[in-house]
Amino acid sequence: CEKEPSSYVWIYILLGNMLRGIGETPITPLGISYLDDFAKEEDVPVYVACLHTIGMLGPMFGFLLGSLCAKLYVDIGFVDLGSITITPQDSRWVGAWWLGFLIGGIISFLAAIPFCFLPESLKKPEETNNDKTSYDLLENKSAAKKTLSSAKSKPRKWSAILKDFYTSLKRVLSNRMYFTFLCCSLLQFSSFIGFLTYKPKYMEQQYGQSTSKSNFLIGLTSLPPVGIGIFLGGLIMKKYKMSIIGATKFAFTMSFLAYCVTLLHFFVGCENHVVAGMTVSYE
Repeated sequence: CEKEPSSYVWIYILLGNMLRGIGETPITPLGISYLDDFAKEEDVPVYVACLHTIGMLGPMFGFLLGSLCAKLYVDIGFVDLGSITITPQDSRWVGAWWLGFLIGGIISFLAAIPFCFLPESLKKPEETNNDKTSYDLLENKSAAKKTLSSAKSKPRKWSAILKDFYTSLKRVLSNRMYFTFLCCSLLQFSSFIGFLTYKPKYMEQQYGQSTSKSNFLIGLTSLPPVGIGIFLGGLIMKKYKMSIIGATKFAFTMSFLAYCVTLLHFFVGCENHVVAGMTVSYE
């Protein structure tokens, strides 16, 4: 090509994903804290497991939606589809990649509306069962609220906020159990993201599948077992009322078994394609 493409669509995708990440990030830490504050202690693992299970079902439906969009031509609605001579199996085919962003954005917007109606605080189950709070305790609460409201009314300097943030971050990262869990989660998610990113490409290259079908297979076979596993883990923790040490041992055992099973991927594959100059000589 004499003229290079000068499209800036990637900037919009970058900014859109940045906004999406900013909106999605508070759900996990603040949502778990909300559940932990206002649910029974033995029920929290199940609720957290439900939260993560739904989080895994989202990518599954995303892959299925991507599979559907990949079957549609990229300029659908703008060109006469009868004039298109190529099929999705053709290497020149470009699917309607933009349609998934549009549908996902609308659904995300609609799903965010109910969060506006959640109360700031709820009554704990114990308080609803036997509401025997003493008058002195109520007075102390009201006094504490007044103190907090007066503290909130005073504007704080950025230097003080940054200093407090640094102190909190140092305290959190110096917690050995939390730091170990953070490293473990980082390794797990790094491997899982790589798995989801490259496995569809591997299926296309090695097994001759279309983009649509490979996305469909990944969404149908890879993500539901993970969601089911998370939900079952929450149920097991609730049933046996595991402590932190018990939950750590349980997580280590399951992770080790998963690692052993994942090693079997090294024995699955096909012979390399015959490519002149790469796998065979030009003669």
